[in-house]
Amino acid sequence: MHKLSPLQWTLLILLTLIWGINWPVMKLGVTGFPPLTFRMMCLWLGVPILGMALVAMKVPFRIPRIHWRELMVLAVFNMIIWNAFIILAVQSLSSGRAAILGYTMPMFSALLGAWVFSDQLAKRSWAGVAAASLGVVLLLWHELSNLSGRPVGVLLALMAASTWALGTQLLRRTRMSVPTLAISFWMTLMTAVVVSILAVGLERTHWVSPTPSNWFAIVFNAVLVFGFAHAAWFYLARSLPPVASTLSVMMIPVLGVFSGALWLNEILHWQDWAAVGLMTASIAFVLWPASKKAA
Repeated sequence: MHKLSPLQWTLLILLTLIWGINWPVMKLGVTGFPPLTFRMMCLWLGVPILGMALVAMKVPFRIPRIHWRELMVLAVFNMIIWNAFIILAVQSLSSGRAAILGYTMPMFSALLGAWVFSDQLAKRSWAGVAAASLGVVLLLWHELSNLSGRPVGVLLALMAASTWALGTQLLRRTRMSVPTLAISFWMTLMTAVVVSILAVGLERTHWVSPTPSNWFAIVFNAVLVFGFAHAAWFYLARSLPPVASTLSVMMIPVLGVFSGALWLNEILHWQDWAAVGLMTASIAFVLWPASKKAA
């Protein structure tokens, strides 16, 4: 089991709050507004914020040419597919349920780690995966019939989650001797370019002026999500074992469901409350320090 440092705990708590609250925020952002265009605007506003962070912290921008190909692969699986697919899913699904489907990622990551990368997971890790999986099922309990009528949104969310899981495994194993913040900056920039091409090609005829709620969501995502949360996540993904980093963020879909209920008047059931306990247990299984005797 991996013990988190004070910095890792701080980043994890902030990441959980920002990403959890962001699900209903994204729903506001794509309500009456083209989703890829929304994401494009968030990214282009977030890129200079990340750039200023690099300058302020004196982190070099340069990525040696030998790493360019690997950087592109990491960008595709960690950001490009995720950002394009999940924002389309959010428009067709409720914010909370899109969050739940998106955060099937830890289950995909654990399975990929065991089957593809030959990770040897401890029994506690498998118990954490099982608890998180059951929590996801409970959160989806009252939505299964509704989701069956939105197969495209469900498929997009699951594809986004599985590719993000693969990206997390690849990021954990990268040997690039490059600061994580620099990797985050260039992946965000590449994602902005690709999403912009998609937005112009697919949504240009549907462009409208953003409403105040759209602008709020755009600024929230630009500053807090792309300016901070993504960089924090990449740091955790590189510094923690994959199962620890992925299961450690399992409170995010719970927060997404509950913030959606408060903000968008979605109804909560006993299954949602039970899922909170299971998600908490899944995090404890992988992050709670083992006894000295066991260690």
